[in-house]
Parts: sequence; structure tokens; C-alpha cells
Amino acid sequence: MRTLIEGYRHFRKTYLKQNQPLFKLLANGQSPQAMVIGCCDSRVEPSLIFSTPPGEIFTLRNIANLVPPYEPDGTYHGTSAAIEFAVKALKVKDIIIMGHSCCGGVKALLDGQQGEFVGPWMQIAAEARTHVLAADESGDHDILQERCEQENIRISLRNLRGYPWVAEAEATGVLGLHGWYFDIEQGRLYTLDHSSLNFIDL
Repeated sequence: MRTLIEGYRHFRKTYLKQNQPLFKLLANGQSPQAMVIGCCDSRVEPSLIFSTPPGEIFTLRNIANLVPPYEPDGTYHGTSAAIEFAVKALKVKDIIIMGHSCCGGVKALLDGQQGEFVGPWMQIAAEARTHVLAADESGDHDILQERCEQENIRISLRNLRGYPWVAEAEATGVLGLHGWYFDIEQGRLYTLDHSSLNFIDL
């Protein structure tokens, strides 16, 4: 807690003081151009990776950067609500699903770990586990992990296109959908090529 409070005080003395006009502007509203659906992982901070100031990215973070299927059933859907707000209210131009290496949620999925909330949540990507295990010939856990992390992004993109207003916005050209993968150790970012469905280095 002491570190966080000291960090806040440093922010007040430096960044806030240097960028006061920006914060006054942001107090009147936001108009981010992109939404990033990322993982809660503390090692993967979108604003740091993309060098963006406040107000540029509408960020949603959850376990393993998952997008659940479109299910308007009246229950609690925090991720779906954020996507709806981004598309309908903020009218973002792009949505990026950003997965990453060494993902704890994907590891739990591969290892079959259960939990009161994490286990059921990761079942959204159960197909990714089935797919990579069926195609595996190496038995190398690190390779399986990376392939499952990337397949997880493909599944979330497919689920995202299942939201009717997302599909409509993409079809009319006002919304772009992207899958990105961040390698923590190398600091490299990869993008999903829509033609080959492979990830290529940006």
C-alpha cells in the first residue's frame, strides 16, 4: 500500500501537473478510438505497451482475455456489457483482443484445474484445449501453452462476431476486429493474419 500511495503522490507532482489540460478535457467525456480486451495479468499493461495517454484506449481486462458467446439472458455479463458500451455508445473504430504468453488462465485450462469461478469461466475456451491437444505431436508443454493461448484469441474473435451489432458494424466497415498476441519475455507483439489465420510479427 505504501508503494501505491507514494506512486500516486509522484503522479500528482509530475504527470498530472504536466498534463493538466488533458485531464480537464477528459473530465468532459471520453472518445477512445480503440477497445482492447486484454488479460488481468499484471505483466501485460496495454497503455504501457502502446505508449498511449489516458483517454486513448477503452480497456477491458478479464481472466485470459476471453469474449463469451452472445447470451442476452438477463444475467450478469460484465464483458458483454463493456463491448456493447464500446460499440454502441463510444463507437470505437477497432476492437483488439490481446492475448499473451505465460497466461495463468490458459495454463489452468490446459491442466484441467478447477475453481469456483476460474474453471467455469475458462470453459469458454474449452475448444482451444481440445484443438491443440488433438493436433499435438511434440508433448512439449510450452508449445501447447502458446498454441492454446493463440487459439483462445481466435475463439474470442469468433464469439465477438456473434454479437449482432458487432457483426453489423464490421460488415459496414465502421469497426475493425483484430487479434494480437504479446510475448512477455521478448516484448514482441504478433497480429493474427486474417488470410492465413497465423500470427505474424508486427
